[in-house]
Amino acid sequence: MEDRKIPTRKAPRAAAKPKTTTKPAKPAEPTLLARILTSLDDDKAEDVVTIDLGNRSSLADAIVVANGRSSRHVASIAEHLARRLKEAGYGTRPVDGAAQGDWVLVDAGDVIVHVFRPEVRAYYDLEGMWSVEEPKKRAAR
Repeated sequence: MEDRKIPTRKAPRAAAKPKTTTKPAKPAEPTLLARILTSLDDDKAEDVVTIDLGNRSSLADAIVVANGRSSRHVASIAEHLARRLKEAGYGTRPVDGAAQGDWVLVDAGDVIVHVFRPEVRAYYDLEGMWSVEEPKKRAAR
């Protein structure tokens, strides 16, 4: 008789585990409000106040109010903010009142920024106007 070799079955190989590489976590992109507050801080804006509009208005999510020391400082803060937002990819932001420099508004979309000279800010008192609580709705009769 001939010696035949009987083929033996090899044990099935375990599935190769995919190599997992952990990439360092990307730092989260700063929010629009965080970018605005950083820009105001970089330009030495004073008395910065953030008013959360929450459910009070569909106009914006928040209002930021800040002071500049002079008309030139107020206009400069607003122009720098608009430029930084454009560079961050938020597009061209409208700036109103920069020519006079008493009260400059930057419409950043979800956040509206008001930069005042101190005496103009005291006169208009936006914080006081927005701090009034919403009246409670009457119960239906």
